[in-house]
Amino acid sequence: MRSAKLTMAKILTVLIVACGLQMSATAQENSPYSRYGLGDLTPNHNIFTRGMGGISAGVAEFITLDPIPSKMNTFKLQPTNSTGINFTNPASLSTIGNTVFDVGVDVDYRILKSTNPAKKFTSANTYVSYLQLAFPLATAKMRKKDIGWGMSLGLKPVSRISYKIQENRRGPNITDSISSLKEGSGGVNQAFLGTGLKIKNFSIGINAGYMFGSKDISVITQIVNDSMYHYASSHADKTTIGGFFINGGIQYDLPLARKGKDITKNLRIGVYGNLQQNLNASNDLIRETVIFDANGNQYRIDSVYENNVEGNIRYPAMLAAGAVYQDANWLIGADFEYGNWAGYRYYDQTDQVQNNWTLRLGTQYFPAKEGKATSRYFNFVKYRAGFYYGPDYIKSTGVSRPEYGFSIGTGMPLTSVKRPSYMGGYVVLNTALEFGSRGNKQTNLRENLVRFSIGVSMNARWFQKPKYN
Repeated sequence: MRSAKLTMAKILTVLIVACGLQMSATAQENSPYSRYGLGDLTPNHNIFTRGMGGISAGVAEFITLDPIPSKMNTFKLQPTNSTGINFTNPASLSTIGNTVFDVGVDVDYRILKSTNPAKKFTSANTYVSYLQLAFPLATAKMRKKDIGWGMSLGLKPVSRISYKIQENRRGPNITDSISSLKEGSGGVNQAFLGTGLKIKNFSIGINAGYMFGSKDISVITQIVNDSMYHYASSHADKTTIGGFFINGGIQYDLPLARKGKDITKNLRIGVYGNLQQNLNASNDLIRETVIFDANGNQYRIDSVYENNVEGNIRYPAMLAAGAVYQDANWLIGADFEYGNWAGYRYYDQTDQVQNNWTLRLGTQYFPAKEGKATSRYFNFVKYRAGFYYGPDYIKSTGVSRPEYGFSIGTGMPLTSVKRPSYMGGYVVLNTALEFGSRGNKQTNLRENLVRFSIGVSMNARWFQKPKYN
């Protein structure tokens, strides 16, 4: 494998392909949980941390050292090549040493089971998980003073809304049946710009940007009677969401061992989160009386509209803290996250959501050892595993459901570690396989999830002027 020399053309090619994949993704997902709050929350973690259960508070790059080939086919230590951009805690951006382009794609497979009635539903969905670019800003003088500085920009989804539910029931005080078709679509995304600054062992970072999206909900209700026909009613709410957001984080390194000036064993503590924020919203309300023909086509009889109803959506405060131990071969960490979802409001109305917390545990193992000869490719693959557990932020029908899962992953180099290029070209293929569950045997509706994530992280030393040509 030859060392990659990244160019802007290659970056743009990947970006265009990824955006095309996002536009042509198969939107077959049908999750009734996405009816509530902002919908199904997408993982707020890079794929390389998802393989470790989503630990992110203390994860950063260019701190530990990786073995690379030296003379006599043995190994010495060098700064680790970046396996991705940790956008969850922006303080980690301060350790970025190369320009990094990172893109991720998710494939979800969901199995929904109900006990009353006993039914099973499956759905699948493919979407781009994130697009991001990060680069170092620290000058040579800053690095000599042990000061790091980096910046990133990107785009990622926050939540997805996708459901279609048919409900049949008896109406109050009448013998007729009532049939309702409930549908929802949309979701919220983030376009963000972040920066992180490191002074000796302390790092601080901030992400800011714009949250935008939509929440489109419709309900068609019809009374079913054997002797009399009733017109159906159609209610639709179309909400456009937009507003600025800001979040931040800090990290602190506690070096446990050094080799010269380089840290070989490190304990890193991290905290990240955001305050409560208000997002602007504009709502269009449509109330119609409709009729259906024999082919199921819908025709409007009369209607009432109310357009551009201004309001806001209160996005809750969130906080997370964690720690990571890291050396040349091991990374072991834990995070605790808390979300104040009881403060969520949609046009000043509450929803079936609750405060939630999540405990995450994860580890990574890198087999290659310093001073030991090896030519096996898989000795240079990083192996990951993790676990998470906590109550779901959605509390429908007054029942709190647990949400838990475990994950495994890899970081596989796509360029040769035996012949590193002068420009530092290095490409990593990150994968994560997650098995998750929502609910338990005591809840009527249980959702199982299998999510396969794949990401490509491309590194290059751009914007760094060489001393000799």
